Amino acid sequence: MPATRSTGLLALGGIALAALLTVIGHLEVNDDLNPWALTISDFAVSDRGGVIDVAMVVLALATVALLYGLRRTGPPQPTPGRSAELLLGAWVAGLVLAAVVPTNEPGTDMTTAAYLHRYASVVAFLALPAAGWLLARRPDLAPAARMLRTLVVLSLALAAAMIWSAYPGDRLLIGLAERLLILAEVAVLGTVAVALARTPVARWVVTPTRGA
Repeated sequence: MPATRSTGLLALGGIALAALLTVIGHLEVNDDLNPWALTISDFAVSDRGGVIDVAMVVLALATVALLYGLRRTGPPQPTPGRSAELLLGAWVAGLVLAAVVPTNEPGTDMTTAAYLHRYASVVAFLALPAAGWLLARRPDLAPAARMLRTLVVLSLALAAAMIWSAYPGDRLLIGLAERLLILAEVAVLGTVAVALARTPVARWVVTPTRGA
């Protein structure tokens, strides 16, 4: 099986596992926590080192598999392609940092660690849509370009809704907005993974030249 197909399938498996672990994490936490009013990070900090933190790391590793697959497809990419890879790297770093450094407990004052967690999450949430938009310009992902752009626009709209909720909206339905945002962004990764799984590695044939 070509390397890109393998990495695409591996990434899809990682994304599915991360989603399953996140659902399990929500079911395991205290029933008093409201998923519509509290973020996933609020759930994770109540079960420090639990399955939600593991899910974030698994999702980061799935993205690393995508990065490897993207590197294997076709010739070296121009500047937009490299920029997309750097943005995916920022998404991975933000996810891992947010998993390692917890936010504050709900209802308590923000700590330095909580601010670091928040800004790592912001970087991740913004980096992935930007990467998705650039990836839609790659010739090898052309069949998925329209879906990628649609998901990117949806992600940005949900990010704006979350920002409104976090500040002037007094956290109204911030948990719902965040979960929809994460769903849209993970769909971006899933779309790229499916495209890789369906795309064979380009084989470059060197035609021998005859001597005089």
